[in-house]
Amino acid sequence: MMNPAEFANIAAIEENFWWFRGMRRILFRLLDPLAAQRTPRSVLEAGCGTGHLSRLLEQRYGWRMVPVDLAPEGLAYGKGLGVERLVQADIAALPFAAGAFDAVLSMDVIVHFPRGEEHRPFAEFVRVCKPGGLLVIRVSALDILRSRHSHFAHERQRFTRSRLLALARGHGLRVLRCTYLNSLLFPVAFAKFRLIEPFFSGPAESGVQPVAPWLDNLLYMPLALEAEWLGAGLNFPLGQSLLLIAEKP
Repeated sequence: MMNPAEFANIAAIEENFWWFRGMRRILFRLLDPLAAQRTPRSVLEAGCGTGHLSRLLEQRYGWRMVPVDLAPEGLAYGKGLGVERLVQADIAALPFAAGAFDAVLSMDVIVHFPRGEEHRPFAEFVRVCKPGGLLVIRVSALDILRSRHSHFAHERQRFTRSRLLALARGHGLRVLRCTYLNSLLFPVAFAKFRLIEPFFSGPAESGVQPVAPWLDNLLYMPLALEAEWLGAGLNFPLGQSLLLIAEKP
C-alpha cells in the first residue's frame, strides 16, 4: 500500500501540479476515442487515491465511476471532494461480482505490490471486467529510475514493457496499446535519480512538492506534446511510466 503520508501531498496539489496535469492530458487523449466508440457505463477505478481522477472521468465521459481504495486517508479526501460511491477494499480481493464493470482503470497502483504478487490484483481486474470490456493500467517503469520518492511512496516494483505485456497476455487479455509515457523528460529523470541523488545522500522524500510556476509550466510542456504524439498513434521506446490498454475477450 502507498505510504499514507503521501495522500496529503497529493491532495494539496493534484489539480494543478505539472505531473498530474500532464499525465491526465495523456490519459484523456487516449481515452477520448475509446469512450466515443464503446460508451462504458460502469467503470471501476482500482486504487483511486483521493478520488480526484474518478470525479474528472465521470464529468468528462458521463461514466458511473466506482472508486475503490484500501487507505482510509485517500477516501477521506474523496469524501471531502464530494466523490460518490467510494468503496474501501483491497484491490486484490474486490467485493464485486464477476463481470460487474464495463471497464477497469488502475493508475500507478500495482507497483505497490511486491514483485511476483502483481498477478493478484490483475486477476481481480480481469474477473470484474465484462467480456469485451476495457482495462487501462498505468505503472511506473524501469528499475533504473527508482528514486528517493519511490522509497517514500512505498513503491515495491517497476515494470518494463515486455513484463507488463506478459502480465496482460498471461491473463488472457487482448492488448490494444502498450507504450511508455513521460519519455521526453527521461534524460532529466535519469540524471536526477542516478547521478545527483546518489551523490548527495539523503532520506527518502516525496517528489510531490510544489515548484515555481515557471518550472511547473516548463515541465508540463513535454507531457502536453507527448499527449498529441500518442494521440496520433506514436509509441515511445522508453519512459518513466507505462500505459496498457487491453480488452477482455
